[in-house]
Formats: sequence, C-alpha cells, structure tokens
Amino acid sequence: MQLIYQSYHFKSKQKNKITLISRCMYKLLRSILFCFEPERVHYLSMNALRLICSTSFGRKMIQSLFKPKDQPVQVAGLTFRNPVGLAAGFDKNAMYLKELDCIGFGHVEIGTVTPIAQAGNDKPRLFRLTKDKALINRMGFNNNGVDEINNQLIAWRNKNPNTSMIIGGNIGKNKQTPNESAWKDYLICFDALYDVVDYFAVNVSSPNTPGLRALQDIQTLEFILQKLTDARKMKSVRKPVFLKIAPDMDDTDALAISTLLVKLHIDGMIIANTTINRSHLKTSDKMLQQIGAGGLSGKPVKERAHQLLKLIAQHKHEKIALMGSGGIFTQIDAKERFAAGASLVQVWTGFVYEGPSILKNILK
Repeated sequence: MQLIYQSYHFKSKQKNKITLISRCMYKLLRSILFCFEPERVHYLSMNALRLICSTSFGRKMIQSLFKPKDQPVQVAGLTFRNPVGLAAGFDKNAMYLKELDCIGFGHVEIGTVTPIAQAGNDKPRLFRLTKDKALINRMGFNNNGVDEINNQLIAWRNKNPNTSMIIGGNIGKNKQTPNESAWKDYLICFDALYDVVDYFAVNVSSPNTPGLRALQDIQTLEFILQKLTDARKMKSVRKPVFLKIAPDMDDTDALAISTLLVKLHIDGMIIANTTINRSHLKTSDKMLQQIGAGGLSGKPVKERAHQLLKLIAQHKHEKIALMGSGGIFTQIDAKERFAAGASLVQVWTGFVYEGPSILKNILK
C-alpha cells in the first residue's frame, strides 16, 4: 500500500509540475500575443490549436496538459461532464469544437447565431483592458448564418458521435430585423438548430445590436419565449432553454423575469452578459473614449454578476437552473457562484487571460 501511495503521490506531483510549466508558458505566449490586434490573435491562436489537434499525438498532448477528469453534473435534464463551459461569442460559427473538446470544456455555447449571415460591426471591435483584466467588444453578432452553422454542427456530430461535450446554441436576431418581428428570427434559429444542439440560450441582452436590450421588456420577452415554448411542444425531444440577461438591469426587473421563466417553464438563466457600465476601472478615461461603445466583460463584471445570480437564486431557487458567467478567472470565483446557487459556470475573458489551464485550475 505504501508503494502504491508513493507512486500515486509522485504522479500527482509530476502532473502538477507539468500544469505549472504550461501556465508559465502560456503567460509568456500571452505577453507576445497581446502585442497584436485582439480579433486577429483570436483566430491565429485557435487555428494554431487546430493544427496541433489535427494529429493523434497533438490531441493526446493537449488533453494530457489541459483536460480535467470528468466531474459529471446533472442540469436541466442534461449530463455535463464537468460544470465549466465556454460562453457564447468565442466560437461563433462552431468552427473549433474539436479543439475545445480536447481542452475539456463541459459545454461550449456557439453563436450568437442569426437567421441571415452578417459581418457585424466595423473593425476594430475587440479591445483589451489589461489593467482591469477585461475586454470590450462590439462585435455585433457577426456569424455565418443559421444554415451554414447548422451544416457545420451536422458535420461535427457525424465525425464525433461519442463526444461527451454539451453544445449550446445561442440565438439572436439580425440587425436589420425590427423588434416587433424579432420573435421570427429567434424561432427560425430555434427550429433550424433544434436537432444539432443540446440546449438553447436566448440572447436579448447584448449591447451591440441596436435595440436588442429592449426585448428584455417583460411583455415583449414573454411573447418571444412563448413562441419558443410552443414550438418546443411540437418536438419529439424536449431540449432545455436558457435566457441570458444583462447585468445592467435593476433587481426588480431581474426578479420579474425570473418569475416569467418559471411561469413559461423555461429551464434556466445565464447571469450575466457584458455590461455598458464603465465605473471603477483602472483603464484611463482617455483610452476608454478612444475605444468607444461596446460590452465590457471580465473582472469588472464579477461583483454585479455574482450579486444578481445570488438574488435570483434566493428568489427562484431550484425552480430554474442558473449558469454563472462574468468575471470568472479562478477556482475561488467559481466556488462563489456555486455557493450562490449556480449549477454551471461559463468562462470567456478568463479563458483569454488565463489560457486553457483555467479548466484544471477551477476543477482541481
């Protein structure tokens, strides 16, 4: 027994050493990558990861370095292999699912997907606030459109029939679609992606599509969600639907929405999206003015997202499932969300700053 213990202890120390080395290597790599334009670096780094994962040796190397052991959790009728996922906006077009699967995310939320392909807002539209460990983006739902993304997901499913990674479909409306017709866009995406995703996230909270946040009005929102639940009743398999809300709404409105979700049998809520608030930042006002409009993510969102999640959990605990998002970088950040009532957490900006070791660091 002593020999077995010593062997196990030695292997654990070796794995921890390797993880520490990989973290240091990423910090060095990040210092280089952060010298270049963020959106270009995003695709450069993901394409490099794709190249590594194109071989069996490369996939095994990435998995050994970053993929955590399964810690299954049941949420909204689905089995997530671990409770840490990648938020929407990172893999908008479902192009990097194999690579993200190798890293070990419990779920990846693709999108935001719209019915018609759109280029999004003018570049530059993604900015780093390194002093605040934050990002500002005004991407504007740039994506390849629901038909192409559906085909991409079908191909992924056919090549990876045994994957345990959950795929979420984050859906929204096209920029040119008036708000009174927005429900049609959501319904188009819902129907088109229903057979290829495991759950849906309804995005009415991005600040980067003009007028989108007005869809959080309780009556407008009820109309959209009712259309989706009616469509779901016609399907042979029931798939969970989550609503993603903005951190900028007041507590009263957030509680009213949580009550609406229970009424309509919506499965859960993702708390929260990016903020338009710029208070208490270390980044200079001059730089913020140069950057301009956009949604702020990362550490500055942490406190409000946690507060909002805790409030809703206390109000509707166990009636709707909650995903914590916004400012999650460490195990402590994740533990706080779980303690507040979250069943799952999502990272995005934390993944950019901490690298792929963020999963093991949270789940160890």
